[in-house]
Amino acid sequence: MPTIHHASPTTISLNSLLSDSIPFSTLEAAFGPTSLGILVVTDLPKTFPQLRSTVLSNSSRLAALAPEKLESLTDERAKYLVGWSHGKETLRPGVVDDKKGSFYINCAFASKGQSNGTDTETESSSDGDAHQNDLSQFPDFPEYTAPSLWPAEGDIPGFRDSAEELISLIIDVAVLVARSCDRYAEAEIEGYEAGYLEKVVRGSRTSKARLLHYFPDDSDGQEAGEVDKVHDGVGEGGEGQGQKFNDTWCTTHLDHGCLTGLTSAMFLDENSEEYHQLSSSSSSSSSSSSSSSSTTSSSSSSTSTPLPPLPELPTSPDPTSGLYIHSRNGDIVKVAIPRDSLAFQTGETLQLMTKGKFKAVPHFVKGVEAKNLVENKQRRIARNTLAVFTQPNLADVVDLDTGLTFGEFARGVVKKNTTTGSIAPITN
Repeated sequence: MPTIHHASPTTISLNSLLSDSIPFSTLEAAFGPTSLGILVVTDLPKTFPQLRSTVLSNSSRLAALAPEKLESLTDERAKYLVGWSHGKETLRPGVVDDKKGSFYINCAFASKGQSNGTDTETESSSDGDAHQNDLSQFPDFPEYTAPSLWPAEGDIPGFRDSAEELISLIIDVAVLVARSCDRYAEAEIEGYEAGYLEKVVRGSRTSKARLLHYFPDDSDGQEAGEVDKVHDGVGEGGEGQGQKFNDTWCTTHLDHGCLTGLTSAMFLDENSEEYHQLSSSSSSSSSSSSSSSSTTSSSSSSTSTPLPPLPELPTSPDPTSGLYIHSRNGDIVKVAIPRDSLAFQTGETLQLMTKGKFKAVPHFVKGVEAKNLVENKQRRIARNTLAVFTQPNLADVVDLDTGLTFGEFARGVVKKNTTTGSIAPITN
């Protein structure tokens, strides 16, 4: 088992964001050239813990749906970046990622446009016109413009409503983080447009959420052919040499958006009696409540009562599992996100927009391995989490010097993340 080095991310309260009182030194400590590239926000709204538990529990319920229902939630034209995706992305060249399932949600519903919500009817009309412009200007970008797919209400009651509510909360906090970043950039970057990042995050029609379910490791150790697929831990400074990490869940990468909002991970024992009892009651509830199609459009939502959360383990039973970051000096460090908090990571677009003042963070996820369980080796441990990628609209400028738009930048991202050659946001 490799030596694990832990690092504590910069932490602030939501109240300090609301009062716009974050010191520049704090932002530099979180996102600057010598930072971890991650900021933790505490003291979230009272609705957050229940929303997190509900949405992350529903990730397991979604992954357990019948194969034909999951197939109806896939969108090949959108390169599997809308709806359900499993085995469609590559972990690294030549290695298909079948360790996790992803449910992608296009987050245009959370766009605040430019009106700051003062005129809902006008704002809705304006957003509709803007979406039509996106469709006509970028007809070959369905991964960003296609409507979201949703499981039938009878399969997972409350799935859509709870997901949209949690995603909206995360984006609302991201807007406040962006506002603080703007204040810094306006003071430190010549020619920076006042309020630009906040405007981008607030008005984005291309932000994307990824609800993740990491399947239990049913192997008795490393699978054949995977023994040498370990991360060597060598960063730019070289100080990470000799550290060996099996990153078979999510290999080292940069997010290519602005700010990525992350919940802490939920760990579940799918072999526990309590899990099976709640899963069984969930199945009974869903089968009796509706027999509708397993796919719904993005134009309607429900008011069903969400299913109860599944039993969450207090911590990961594999102490090596979790989010790892490449520090700026080349070390690999493990970072924990508190259960009642959100974390925000920097992406490549933010690095472009701030001319390198804020740096994108290289990171990877190490999964739960059966051989590393600290007790009861018979447990089947799943890991669920939610990432929300706040991204500019396709026509938004992300490089102020060259005029590069996000659409052009996205096309230029190395097409290595899916088996069909698409540009996928990968994260923890």
